Amino acid sequence: METRGCTEVTVRKTNLTPKAIIYQKFGSKACYKVEEVQESIQNGCPGLAIPQKGPSLYRCSLELPELFVVSDVFKKKKDAEQCAAEKALKELGINPAADYPTEQEPWDALIERMTYLFSDEFLQSVHPFSGHLRATLQREGGSKSFLGFVICHEDSCTIVWVCCYTKGNLSIQKKNPYPSEIIELIDIQKSDSLQNTMVEAVHIPFSLDKTVQPVRLNILSDGYYLDAIAQKLGVTDANKVLLSRAIGKASSETRLHFAAPESAMLDVSADLVNLEGPLNVRASYFCGQSIYGDAIMASIGYTWRSKDLFHEDIFLQSYYRMLISKMPSGNYKLSREAILAAELPSVFTTKSNWRGSFPREILCSFCRQHRLSEPVFSTINLPLKDQSSSRSHKEMSVTEGVEQETEYANGRGIATGDQESVESASMFRCKVKIFSKCQDLIIECSPEQIYKKSNDAIHNASLKVLSWLNEYFKDLSMPVEKLNYLADVLHIQFYPENFFKAFLLCSSVHSLQHRGKGRKLPEIRSVNVPHTSPDVCSLNIEGLDSGVCPSTESLLCISYSVSLVTEGKHVKQLLESNDEFEFEMGSGAVISPLESVLTQMSVGQSAFFSMNLPPCEYILASTDDSEGIISLLTSETCCLDYTVTLLCVTEPPEERMEQALFSLHFQNKGWNMLCNTSNNLVLLLWYISRISHLLTVDFGCGSGSLLDSLLDYPTSLEKIVGVDISQKSLSRAAKILHSKLSTKSDTSIKSAVLYDGSITDFDFRLCGFDIGTCLEVIEHMEEDQACMFGDIALNYFRPKILIVSTPNYEYNVILQRSSLTNPEEDPDEKTESQSCRFRNHDHKFEWTREQFNKWATELANRHNYSVEFSGVGGSADAEPGFASQIAVFMRKILPQEDDVSENENSAQNCKVVWEWNSVDRSDSSL
Repeated sequence: METRGCTEVTVRKTNLTPKAIIYQKFGSKACYKVEEVQESIQNGCPGLAIPQKGPSLYRCSLELPELFVVSDVFKKKKDAEQCAAEKALKELGINPAADYPTEQEPWDALIERMTYLFSDEFLQSVHPFSGHLRATLQREGGSKSFLGFVICHEDSCTIVWVCCYTKGNLSIQKKNPYPSEIIELIDIQKSDSLQNTMVEAVHIPFSLDKTVQPVRLNILSDGYYLDAIAQKLGVTDANKVLLSRAIGKASSETRLHFAAPESAMLDVSADLVNLEGPLNVRASYFCGQSIYGDAIMASIGYTWRSKDLFHEDIFLQSYYRMLISKMPSGNYKLSREAILAAELPSVFTTKSNWRGSFPREILCSFCRQHRLSEPVFSTINLPLKDQSSSRSHKEMSVTEGVEQETEYANGRGIATGDQESVESASMFRCKVKIFSKCQDLIIECSPEQIYKKSNDAIHNASLKVLSWLNEYFKDLSMPVEKLNYLADVLHIQFYPENFFKAFLLCSSVHSLQHRGKGRKLPEIRSVNVPHTSPDVCSLNIEGLDSGVCPSTESLLCISYSVSLVTEGKHVKQLLESNDEFEFEMGSGAVISPLESVLTQMSVGQSAFFSMNLPPCEYILASTDDSEGIISLLTSETCCLDYTVTLLCVTEPPEERMEQALFSLHFQNKGWNMLCNTSNNLVLLLWYISRISHLLTVDFGCGSGSLLDSLLDYPTSLEKIVGVDISQKSLSRAAKILHSKLSTKSDTSIKSAVLYDGSITDFDFRLCGFDIGTCLEVIEHMEEDQACMFGDIALNYFRPKILIVSTPNYEYNVILQRSSLTNPEEDPDEKTESQSCRFRNHDHKFEWTREQFNKWATELANRHNYSVEFSGVGGSADAEPGFASQIAVFMRKILPQEDDVSENENSAQNCKVVWEWNSVDRSDSSL
């Protein structure tokens, strides 16, 4: 191999680690293998080895072409690797301290590396760069043996400029041509591939006077994809195309491609990090590095996964979705899959009521999108017995994915004998700090509110930061005085110089999306019609008033559609629709005009109304016909038409009720249960606290809110199991449970399993549990199925205790602020008028107290159980009883019990979808 046009380079002397020196010498030929070592001690008894408790230890073996060495044992994998490398250097007679590498060594290493890149072996490997080499060899009319390239670094990210030169000063020539058999192999692969590939991409002009447009790249089998991109950029060859870092999600291959300025092409020593040329503000904003001139956003190239060219389409919708994801509210809307309907909520309540990505996740995603450091969370532990004393505060710093959580007990409603638990109970407060990549402090949030759970404190502090950032993104020209005022309200301190430096490009990009001078997106023009409110136009509500109306904190389920319409409604384009969309009223989870309309509706009614248009990028991100929408917006006066149907109102939300069912206090004697319906949910199960090695199963676990709550309190539980028929709910449950179990080091839980299956099907793995729960589930089944579940649970699963809850139909008159259609009507005959009064549209039945007591009593008598009744909400001593009624089945102790048959003992009708074990920390995700 010979090089042309090389310039003199001064090599900076640096200390290299043993591993780095091994890499210089052997490259990919050095093979490290790290294994975990189980240490043991003799414990004073010869021949008796007992496993050593403590942190994991590691040993590394290093295999080189010339020798094999094994390291000593270390607590860190990297230390073991360095030890192995150091031993290998000693065996080879290389002394790394001699200090520093000579100036010749880096050149030797570079030549060795370049020789390998142009070797026959490398050409056939699965490597991104080898893909470029193969493409140049099969280019029609191109050079068969010349490839030039430049590598530079910006912000710790490598940008590779891969280009194909004709023979000249800026080229690296392979001395010996590739063997004919390799060229033939490439030709065979070419003939087997498609003749051409059309790839959708997006063209981002550097001029703000031009709009972003879709483009199509025609990639021929005998061509080079960078040539096609070069053509769209208006340059002659791929040798002028630069590639940005990958943008979007971690696994994305989406990059920005742009042409290098002529000055850089003519001068090989030009500084590619500080190129001169017209800065493309929009493109630079996406990838966090300087992009010059016009740019093509495309997902195409060679990867580490296959020799074939990877590609996927990037549409205008993708561009605008990526754009709004860089804003806090946009990120939340995307997570809810309801861009036009949902807003960033104003408060964080609990996981069961929050819909969409959690605040901490959104904040971390925001920081990554803007190339900031990961946010730093510091939780402050406030013991209840000494909350007023700041000297007792214990601060713990946490970063994303490494949360240190302190267990606590709530002191309210606990019996006198548990005073010790009250003494040790804690509350939490959280601080959040956000730094730039250069570790300059940008934002610091120190809320005064305290919470029972450290997670709640972290999420609420994150939400305050997001809310403040959201206000800034709504008005990027907001004066510093107003920003400071909003920050003070939210207990935030920001540092203007660092802040505006970090968000320098935001104003240039997002100001394009708003009305006024300098708008470069389509001018939004709204229909001028009389308003019934400042935001809602021509409201029309249809349907009979059922009397079931939403109120603050109630959980609503609606169906809706949103369409873009022109003046006179000559053209109507559907943008978004959803058959079932749930949110909590009054939490700011939807745009306020929608909430104002829903307060005027009752269950079963539909509303039709119009609204002015939101910022343009939200419309373009929600439709797959971006070109058509742009044409419509630029040529017509438009507004949005909403159609909303209120499907059901649940008050309080069922998931919140499920948690409340176990906010109970079991007295020391008997099974009388006292409900604690305060906001501070306390899990104090008398049975769990006094029996060791406890196993519990939740029939119809849904998204795992009950199992999640169990993990917040110290118990003797060793195994928890959930069963549900909904894959979507199980997926969410697995995510929540795995996150919590993996970060809790002092939990008694040894294993957890989630099963996909019906609770009316027998599975021997669900037998023999200490406690079974079935909370707010049976009403979602047909009545005969609910009876079948009762028989299977008590006759076959046979838990020691089974707790079943279901809504009390008689209490609906309180929740719905109405009366039954016909109080004297037989409750067994459910008419259509009555069914509309069920608390959830998915309920198949709701029993009265008499019906529920009869069902539970007969069930207990058939299967040798006793049963007691209680409830949540309302009172047993006043009409109409509890809001939700509970039956506690307790298994009677019998002298002998028949075992299940051999066939039943092997029945497995449920599928394991997730499993966690405390020993090996293994899991199997959905």
